[in-house]
Amino acid sequence: MATTPKIELKNVHKGFGPKVVLDGVNLRIRQGESLVVIGGSGSGKSVMLKCILGLMRPEQGHIFVDGEETTNVSGRGRDTLMKKFGMLFQGAALFDSLPVWENVAFGLIRSQKLRRSDAKEVAIEKLAKVGLGADVALLSPSELSGGMQKRVGLARAIAADPEIIFFDEPTTGLDPIMADVINELIVDSVRELGATTLSITHDMASARKIADHVAMLYKGHIIWSGPAEEIDRTGNEYVDQFVHGRAEGPIQMEIRRP
Repeated sequence: MATTPKIELKNVHKGFGPKVVLDGVNLRIRQGESLVVIGGSGSGKSVMLKCILGLMRPEQGHIFVDGEETTNVSGRGRDTLMKKFGMLFQGAALFDSLPVWENVAFGLIRSQKLRRSDAKEVAIEKLAKVGLGADVALLSPSELSGGMQKRVGLARAIAADPEIIFFDEPTTGLDPIMADVINELIVDSVRELGATTLSITHDMASARKIADHVAMLYKGHIIWSGPAEEIDRTGNEYVDQFVHGRAEGPIQMEIRRP
């Protein structure tokens, strides 16, 4: 018996004036699955993510979460939907004016109306899960290294035990060792929560580490999708070039020469 996908995109189109960014995207993410969407800069990964989150509205197509269409959801329906989501932003996106614990507990306090004392306890618990002690909770984000900020961002993403977590370029700007630490934390956190995850990245080391399935977005289309272990034998020349980081191939970069 077929099960309802946790997230599904059907023929999703999004453009900006004459520029077509998403040109009929079809994607299915199963309950508990970790899907990583790869693709170069400007391929539409972030736009796709924003459409799922409801930050942008596609001109055509349908987006479903747990079988319910969310493309035009608003009001209380949107509030209910957002409670299912956790998000790790590309640059951690912490609030400099708030201490670390309040950054982690931000959604618990604002959306779930948890008492500040209870929210602080949850924040310290989640910080511990990403390897940060209670002493970090009182620091400001500016006192943290880039890797620590990313871990705080992950703690915030899992603070409310969400059903679905989005990861936007989770290892951008990190050295290879810290990037692997973040990848390990993502895997452990997701496994413990049993969450469904959608990650977008151009970092193949990260994709290989955290993905059950991989899909590649190119020129507004999903041009290949399959199990992560098959990424090196797709038979798709575009995927092969991207995965191995080769300048020569069907994907041509526009380079202005003097």
